[in-house]
Amino acid sequence: MNEALLQLCTAFDGHRRIAAGTLGEVALVARQTVEAGAAGPVHIYDDGTGRVIDVDPQGSEEEVLARLASRLSPGPVAELPVDPDSQEPRGRGRPKLGVVAREVTLLPRHWDWLNTQPGGASVAIRKLVEAARRSSGDKDRARAAQEAAYRFISAMAGDLPGFEEASRALFAHDRRRFGDLIAAWPEDVRDYAVRLAFADVEPPVN
Repeated sequence: MNEALLQLCTAFDGHRRIAAGTLGEVALVARQTVEAGAAGPVHIYDDGTGRVIDVDPQGSEEEVLARLASRLSPGPVAELPVDPDSQEPRGRGRPKLGVVAREVTLLPRHWDWLNTQPGGASVAIRKLVEAARRSSGDKDRARAAQEAAYRFISAMAGDLPGFEEASRALFAHDRRRFGDLIAAWPEDVRDYAVRLAFADVEPPVN
């Protein structure tokens, strides 16, 4: 199966969850639900981002999957230039790493410091970025989970009671208050929102 069809997602018929799994599997369930006469709008949500995945349910199963695979598949990858500033030695058979050149604006004292670092400015900047990514990884994951959950509840529960307060609790990373505020929501919507927001994510350390 095309790799694009393997992303994990969840489908809803109105407020009722009808399928969860890979996009290929869920899209076919959504198609069957639409053909059988869905009770409400059928939407598929990306489990990683909370975004709606647009699926055209018309046609055969093969046609539905072919359209999705064609639309989601990445285009050809261009070969990127090798960073000329990198002075790191390359062993035999080591693949060349491509880089993307973009403008960076720094003060003169920053450039002076970077130019004294082993490997030059580009190598030093990459090391600084990687160190920052490692140190802020938990916070970044928590923020991404909050944003995914907010996209979902905005689309699915924007008119449900307690939405505004629940949104504030979500971004405060207050799981207990968030759960209390959405307790009266439809069960499947409530459970998926909590899963997007808090599953396997530790609260960020201030």
